[in-house]
Amino acid sequence: MFDDATIVAIATANGIGSISIVRISGVNALEIAKKISKKNTFQPRLATLSYIYDENNETIDEAIVLYFKAPFSFTGEDVVEFQCHGGVAIANIIVDEVLKYGARLANPGEFSKRAFFNNKIDLTKAEAISKIIEARSADAVKLLARQLKGELTNFVNEIREDLLFMLAYTEVSIDYAEEDLPSDIFDQIENKIQKIILKLSNTLEASRRREGMIEGFKVAIIGKPNVGKSSLLNKLLNYDRAIISDIAGTTRDTIEESVRIGTHIIKIVDTAGIRTASDIIEKIGIEKSIQTINEADIVIALFDNSKICDDEDKKILELINENLNKEIIKVLNKSDLENKFDKSNLMDFIELSTKEDINPLIKKVENFLDSNTHSDEMTLISKRQVTSVEDTLYNINLAKEPLVSGELEFFAHFITEALGNISSITRPYENDEMLDVMFGEFCLGK
Repeated sequence: MFDDATIVAIATANGIGSISIVRISGVNALEIAKKISKKNTFQPRLATLSYIYDENNETIDEAIVLYFKAPFSFTGEDVVEFQCHGGVAIANIIVDEVLKYGARLANPGEFSKRAFFNNKIDLTKAEAISKIIEARSADAVKLLARQLKGELTNFVNEIREDLLFMLAYTEVSIDYAEEDLPSDIFDQIENKIQKIILKLSNTLEASRRREGMIEGFKVAIIGKPNVGKSSLLNKLLNYDRAIISDIAGTTRDTIEESVRIGTHIIKIVDTAGIRTASDIIEKIGIEKSIQTINEADIVIALFDNSKICDDEDKKILELINENLNKEIIKVLNKSDLENKFDKSNLMDFIELSTKEDINPLIKKVENFLDSNTHSDEMTLISKRQVTSVEDTLYNINLAKEPLVSGELEFFAHFITEALGNISSITRPYENDEMLDVMFGEFCLGK
């Protein structure tokens, strides 16, 4: 829970801008606003232009003041926002004045925490708010906006209702065996279980496939030394980020940068050339390169058109074959030079020169990103949500056998566990919910 102190914080990012917002929430928010503005009243939800004063009655700024009366605010408490001129100093001065009248600085996430405890948002919306601030693509913003509108909440509530239905009828069968129950009740329960398993499995699959959409898809550039990895990175960034040299092993560590492709912001990682190395530093770099491949969503494997396919190239091909679950884009670089590389080793590759046009590669990456983001499938946006669904699915699968064998106490136990798992995504499950269904559906205690 939280204390009842009035809290204050700057709601806009640090730095210089045209507008900064200072937000106050709590029982004394309105009184503090009146004191530093020298105004007697504020009409809820009406923008009021007002001077802001310090304790010596000296003017700090002229700001727009917005008052949101409880419970009709983001936190469910009285909230006042000061939209002052942007800059490093002004907002901080206003915060200092608010603190003098008894407010305290808000802790990280405390406004959203109060909104949760006051039933203004659930955990899915709180996570969506956090993620949308850091969204790295237009598609991520659209997905998170769907969660803000309650899409995941509705998804969870539908499953909760089905699980509550199963649990309520099971408890009635155990405790009130004389009650007249529908003859096909356990067939109904079994059908619901199969539908839930399918729904949750599809959601997990879609979420894993689109995991990079929230944090930013990671693209690894791999290849043996001197195939043009650093040249490709520099071309994608449109400036010389990586050192280019004919000396093998120049790139000894992974270099990570962000770049926009289409509507997506992606992380591009230029890895150390993969070869057999004697230098201990280079060996560490190569190990990190292999780790990067495992973490990447897309792997761009470069080969040198002007060189014969050797053991180092074959090592790259082996790594590709070990990661067939990823999107692999094979690129035969240096197409402007005489061909010596046996193209039959590659199959399905892009031929280009990083010194010239790399648009075919960019288009290939963009098409993959688009295909993994444009979907109406339910998508989980955090590891916490994924774990909750995995645990729900685990307990529902455990419940199937005792249902078939008639061991209803065990079945009820696993369904209760599943209810707790799925409910943790939005708001914790309470046993009273099941009792409400029981006593609402059945004529008990007659």
